[in-house]
Amino acid sequence: MLPIAVDAMGGDNAPCEIVAGAKRAALDLGIPVVLVGRSAELGDTENLAVIEASEVIAMDADPGSSVRRMRDSSLVRAATAVRDGSASAMVSAGNTGATMASALLRMGRIRGINRPAIAIPVPVPGGTHTTLLDAGANAECRPEWLVEFAQMGCVYARDRFRIDRPKVGLLSIGEEAGKGNKFVKDCFERLNESAWAESSGAEWIGNVEGRDVMTDHVDVVVTDGFTGNVTLKTLEGAMSALLGRLLAAIDTDDRTRRAGEMLAGPLDAMVAELHPDSTGGALLLGVKGVCVISHGSSSADAIANAIRIAAEMVNVNMVEHLSAAVRKK
Repeated sequence: MLPIAVDAMGGDNAPCEIVAGAKRAALDLGIPVVLVGRSAELGDTENLAVIEASEVIAMDADPGSSVRRMRDSSLVRAATAVRDGSASAMVSAGNTGATMASALLRMGRIRGINRPAIAIPVPVPGGTHTTLLDAGANAECRPEWLVEFAQMGCVYARDRFRIDRPKVGLLSIGEEAGKGNKFVKDCFERLNESAWAESSGAEWIGNVEGRDVMTDHVDVVVTDGFTGNVTLKTLEGAMSALLGRLLAAIDTDDRTRRAGEMLAGPLDAMVAELHPDSTGGALLLGVKGVCVISHGSSSADAIANAIRIAAEMVNVNMVEHLSAAVRKK
């Protein structure tokens, strides 16, 4: 497999944690990796190949203008490597908007897809992840785009989580068909048509609520990017607060600390299951290449997992499956 291009300069913990994660993926998982960035600032790379890039797009920079102006940035160079066939996928924990813009402008959009979408795997305790999209690529959407999101979400759920017939739901304020604003009702009407579900091998289950996202009731949840991002950040905040409160309760006194020691194994497993680092990041679906967008505060573990997921999606030909799914609509 061609190497995974890793933006070594993107993220709050770059380049130290990014390089550490890349080395872990290469040495422990055997995945070919090429770093993209300023080689003089990367430290010990364990002889990983480096694509030189002199510029860095800041986390708070304007995405569109930065990508067009900073053509020698690590993000643009990583996307270009995928386009030119010198890398099989790209991974970045940098500016999310700039990552999307780089992938879209350099790799191009899959024919038949109006807008790419960010697909995020939401952990389900004791179950298979729920795929939520769009999680932030498109703040405003058209109803027909959500049909494409549903098709792409099914491909992703099938390729990554081996769900043969994904259950797809539309995020709304109630399960009844008449619930929601005009946009949601229009989306429901389009999704309620049987053609896309049959061609995608999906089970359309209608409206779902926010409480359903972290359950096995639904496998793919579609929504607009604004609502999806708010939902995602709310879930992350709730899980963080819950875990923090649990750890504080365990540390209340000697009695609770002893109980905590007895529960250490199961608690560690639960924290690992719910921690964002374990998911490996989000996939930008709809571009002609595999692009993994990691959290800005990603650790070495998160980057290694992101590279692993990128390699898996390359190996299962996810982009080809996305193209085939759209052609059937």
